[in-house]
Amino acid sequence: MTFPFLAISPIQITLIVVAVLLLFGGKKIPELMRGLGSGIKEFKDASKEEENADDKK
Repeated sequence: MTFPFLAISPIQITLIVVAVLLLFGGKKIPELMRGLGSGIKEFKDASKEEENADDKK
């Protein structure tokens, strides 16, 4: 079952990138990406800890 209306075209990606640049500016984007990366890393670590805790029970 596919949803063609959920497909993202290159034009839509370009518009999203332009909107992010306009909203946050070029200097803030690396800081935002660093925060996003650390958040994802913390989430993965927490899910691994939860998985290990479940295995020990």
